[in-house]
Amino acid sequence: MTDHRVAFLVFDGMKMLDVSGPAEVFAEANTFGARYTLCYASPSGGPVRTSIGTRLAVDTSAAGLEDIETLVVTGGDSLVTEPIPTMLTDAVRQLRPRVSRLVSICTGSFVLAAADVLSGRRATTHWRHAPLLARAYPDIRVEPDSLFVQDGDVITSAGISSGIDLALSIVEHDHGADLARDVARNLVMFMQRPGGQSQFSAPLKVRVPRTPALRAVTDLVAAQPALKHSTDSLADLAGVSPRHLTRLFSAELGTTPGKFVETVRLDHAKALLDAGHGVTETARVAGFGSAETLRRTFVARFGVPPAHYRARFATTRPDPRPR
Repeated sequence: MTDHRVAFLVFDGMKMLDVSGPAEVFAEANTFGARYTLCYASPSGGPVRTSIGTRLAVDTSAAGLEDIETLVVTGGDSLVTEPIPTMLTDAVRQLRPRVSRLVSICTGSFVLAAADVLSGRRATTHWRHAPLLARAYPDIRVEPDSLFVQDGDVITSAGISSGIDLALSIVEHDHGADLARDVARNLVMFMQRPGGQSQFSAPLKVRVPRTPALRAVTDLVAAQPALKHSTDSLADLAGVSPRHLTRLFSAELGTTPGKFVETVRLDHAKALLDAGHGVTETARVAGFGSAETLRRTFVARFGVPPAHYRARFATTRPDPRPR
């Protein structure tokens, strides 16, 4: 077995976990027989300052990388608030033909997009920034709920810790499920994390509609999600026909009345579960009627049942009940 060389492309402000998380997965895999050789490069070859203030030394400049099989592009907050440094995109363009696998962690996908690597491909990024990626690069098929997306030899991951999930999937691809399972057990992590990243997302922030009639409808649904909100009843409130109300929702909010009501109810349900309410009570208060209706809708949207979501997000304290 030959060594598989993995290089991390880092820069000032990059998220430390974008490097340390995946690197630990590859290093752990080596204890079970894998042979990953890790190195770290910055565009200039100089050390970088990470998001937590740590000074990270590198092995070489991006131009000095040789015989690299997997290139991992890290992310950072500045990639979505400031112009992406030309040195980063130039480094990706120069290294792209020389690697067999190109990976981005979190907002590192914006570097790949700016380097024209993701054009025409499926990709993901942190849920908070997925709409921006889709708007800025309409030729990318953004999948906002995925923890990571592989399209050919390019793999993009969602928010920071999902880079660990991505690295484990690479280990499984390279060395099989048994070795990857040993790594997951040692690192106390899932082989496959339940659900997508939408379960971690913040509550819906609705744009204030321009049309007063539509604003009255959205205000009512947000204030009282448990009411029986049908398209007809909402149209009566707005003083328009159901067809016209549907057109208003599509034009101003990009959704339908039914989907809007469902989304508001799901956000309300998540908030109630976060606060420790039971599933049955949550279903009633949020407007789902029954626990089973809530469960079906919750699983369809978030990939996990509401009871499991409540167990993960309601508190950091361990469950005292015997297992």
